[in-house]
Parts: sequence; C-alpha cells; structure tokens
Amino acid sequence: MNWLQTLAVVFHVLFAFGIIGLVLLQRGKGADAGAGFGAGASGTVFGAQGSASFLSRTTAVLATLFFLSSLGLSYLFSQRTETTSVVDRLQSAPQPAGLPGPATVQQPPVAPVTTTPAAGSPAPAGGTTPAPAPASPPAGQ
Repeated sequence: MNWLQTLAVVFHVLFAFGIIGLVLLQRGKGADAGAGFGAGASGTVFGAQGSASFLSRTTAVLATLFFLSSLGLSYLFSQRTETTSVVDRLQSAPQPAGLPGPATVQQPPVAPVTTTPAAGSPAPAGGTTPAPAPASPPAGQ
C-alpha cells in the first residue's frame, strides 16, 4: 500500500468515527414525546421543522465526506498492480538453482521393456518391444 492509500484509509476511518460520535450526541425527534403530551406545544412531539442544528449540519458534511472517501478508496485500490495471490507470488519469484519451478514437474525416466523375439518372428529395429499383454485367465475361474 502506498502513502496515498494509507492516508485515504486513515481519513475514511476518522470520518466514520466522527459520524458515529455526532449521531450519538444528537437527540432523536421523538425524544420529547413523553414530556410533550400535556406539556404545551404539540410540535415538540414530532420535532421542530425549523432550521437544522449545528450537529445535524456537521453530520451531513461528514457523511458526504465519508461517501466521497469511499469512492476514492475504491478507485485507488482498483488501480493496484501488485499480485495478491500467493500462487502468483510463487510463480513470479526467482527459483534457486537446481530446483524446478512450480509449473515444472519432472517425470521420472521410464526404462524401455526389452524382450526376446519369439521363434520365427523378425527382431524389431532398435532391440526394444513393448511389454506383452497379459495372458487371459484360465477358463475355470
């Protein structure tokens, strides 16, 4: 992560904590409902419709900054070119001498089967023949 991504994450977390704190400080619109019945003005039961308070304006500004920082973080992290997979890191890492790479699997050598030719049949060129097929099982089994 580079310094710009780190800075954006730090501000994003600070915005989140600021919103949480401001929301917890504010009183809800229905907080005066119990005292509002019979206490006089009926407008206090459902909240006043006047201008917004300082806390609600600050919350709206922090919410806007939080959304913008979310969009910025998604853009910053989509531009990463680092490999994030362990398999990708292993394939791109240099291998020590004498060891095969992760994509190279060495097969053990297979020795050819040599048989003697049957009587009357010509010997194959090269002296090797494939292994004969197994004989069929006896009829009694």
